[in-house]
Amino acid sequence: MRIIVIGAAAGTGLHLVEQGLARGHELVAVSRRGTSFGNARNVRGDAGRPETVAEALGSGSDALVLAVGGARGTDRNRSDVTRAVLAALPSGAVGRIVVHSSLGVGDSMRFLPGPVRVFTSVLLRKALADHEEQEALVLASGLPWTIVRPGGLTDKPATGNIAALEQPGPFNAVIARADVAAFILDCLEDPGTVGRTYALGTPA
Repeated sequence: MRIIVIGAAAGTGLHLVEQGLARGHELVAVSRRGTSFGNARNVRGDAGRPETVAEALGSGSDALVLAVGGARGTDRNRSDVTRAVLAALPSGAVGRIVVHSSLGVGDSMRFLPGPVRVFTSVLLRKALADHEEQEALVLASGLPWTIVRPGGLTDKPATGNIAALEQPGPFNAVIARADVAAFILDCLEDPGTVGRTYALGTPA
């Protein structure tokens, strides 16, 4: 599978490229600061520019993962990049798209305990609004999509102990970035995850 990762230099995006290569996939790593993965195609540039998207796409791709973070000077980096990427994609160039979003977006606030909801809605208000717009853009794109909404992210090693919920239930809303990356790859390898949204954490 040929997978383009937007936001591959750090965080979940970095883990996605490393794990995707280990699984035998063809990876294209896109980031502003540049990457140096030995067996991936490394594309340095702003994914908001059509020429960067064109370079990453080549003749097409099976999947594209948006693992974009925030940026200084704007509260809308995720949605701005997403809008630009979608506008630059020729029809049929990408088989499907996965959005690395956040718990608290849309109706997923209900997955959080009451006190945590207040904390999340106040302190992360701008980031959640950015993710909300990002998700809406992807849903309106007409592309097959999957949305993953992890809770609090850590840099701990992967555990493989993942709770992926589509309805509220007992779970801990904290998860390692490496485990989020593994789950995204699992989704890409399973066509049955198209059109589904998952809240990610660890079992209670």
